[in-house]
Amino acid sequence: MSAETVVIERAAPADAGELMTVQRAAYVSEAQLYGDPFISPLVESAEQLRKVLAGDAVVLKAVLDGRLVGAVRARFNERTCLVGRLVVVPDLQGRGIGRSLMTALEAEVAGRADACVLFTGHLSEANVRLYRRLGYAETRRERVAAHLTLVHMRKPLVPAGTA
Repeated sequence: MSAETVVIERAAPADAGELMTVQRAAYVSEAQLYGDPFISPLVESAEQLRKVLAGDAVVLKAVLDGRLVGAVRARFNERTCLVGRLVVVPDLQGRGIGRSLMTALEAEVAGRADACVLFTGHLSEANVRLYRRLGYAETRRERVAAHLTLVHMRKPLVPAGTA
């Protein structure tokens, strides 16, 4: 990135439209990779997204010069953080925004969760590499369709103040 600073902050229901635009732009390449235009991030409605934002999920957004350029969300199952929908606008991918979002999310949920878990598609090599660099380890693979195997990954979190 240049001199501009990416600001990461909580997203609000009012961000639903912009978040949906970024999410769709980011997932088009995934849909093409798997030959499936109906993957859930592309068919999620604005109303569904507003409900997520109004609920107890943690949704962080990355903003650069007033432009929403990325996001990530997390839900919880007991003491496990379920990470999903890490997205960065296509023109800024590969510049550390996804890494910054993940690092901020892990810091945000560290007191509430003992570990973060996520999954990505087996053909999404850049995603798998990013998650490995961030300390996630593959736990299993799950074939969910003829064209798609999910790679499940997990990272234990260190509680704040004990690192």
